Amino acid sequence: MRFAALPLAGAYVIDIEPIADDRGFFARTFCAEEFLELGLEPCIAQCNISHNRKKGTLRGMHYQAAPHQEAKIVRCVRGAILDVIVDLRRDSSTYRHWAAVELTAENRRAVYAPKDFAHGFQTLADESDVYYEMSARFVAEASRGIRWDDPAFGIQWPLTDPILSRRDGAYPDYQLNE
Repeated sequence: MRFAALPLAGAYVIDIEPIADDRGFFARTFCAEEFLELGLEPCIAQCNISHNRKKGTLRGMHYQAAPHQEAKIVRCVRGAILDVIVDLRRDSSTYRHWAAVELTAENRRAVYAPKDFAHGFQTLADESDVYYEMSARFVAEASRGIRWDDPAFGIQWPLTDPILSRRDGAYPDYQLNE
């Protein structure tokens, strides 16, 4: 695996290093030892998949409140998404900054988001599937979110007029949550 640092402290894009032959290829997508060497969370406690029928679907921006924070590895296994993360660590030099990475089934990239990051994505193709590996079990009572279009962050989404859940569209301005 190759790890490329994103402009947010502790966040990475992970590229596979395929070993190919006439049959196809083989590649590692996770190695606890390599994660530890970079100071990343090496534990996977829960895995989820999100199926999205329509291009323009936006899910996010979600995070887990203390003490249930979770690091995430996010990969698009079918279709294409713009994956977005926001640093919510108040003591971070990149606090309230965001980064976006296009993840597709073809590029096989993943994003690593540390604990205390909000995460979301917008589908760039119909029938997109997103696979998550999390360092902690989801706890519904700790579920939180920031609004996808909150001016405190200025996230630039590729498609206007997204398909949203009622919950994702109703989060208050972040300043009110501080």
